[in-house]
Amino acid sequence: MTGAYAQFNFLVDFGAGKPQAAFQEVTKLTGFNKAADVIMKRGVVDSAALDEWLDQVRKGDPEGRRRVTIRLMSEDRTQVVQSWRLEGARIIKPVKRPRKSKGTDLALEELILAYERLEME
Repeated sequence: MTGAYAQFNFLVDFGAGKPQAAFQEVTKLTGFNKAADVIMKRGVVDSAALDEWLDQVRKGDPEGRRRVTIRLMSEDRTQVVQSWRLEGARIIKPVKRPRKSKGTDLALEELILAYERLEME
């Protein structure tokens, strides 16, 4: 794999059918609710895609709940090892703006999503 997402372990599709973000680490926080939050750390994201999604969430638009696919890549980043699909996912924590960005990609320290259902692919 080449390009802006080549050094990342996890590729993330916000519902467009292609990677729109990539992160070094993805974890689930279990809380008191049945579903857990997904925390993605140290990554880059397509700034236009993120801004559109954040706008939909803020307005309460039904499109603010999305099908998000997270793909864990092999160590050499040539194959998908495991995929998770989050149904009804939405951004629940304000995005911390980056210290720097490159082109249309925005560097993020952390992005937290809540979801209604998790499916493994």
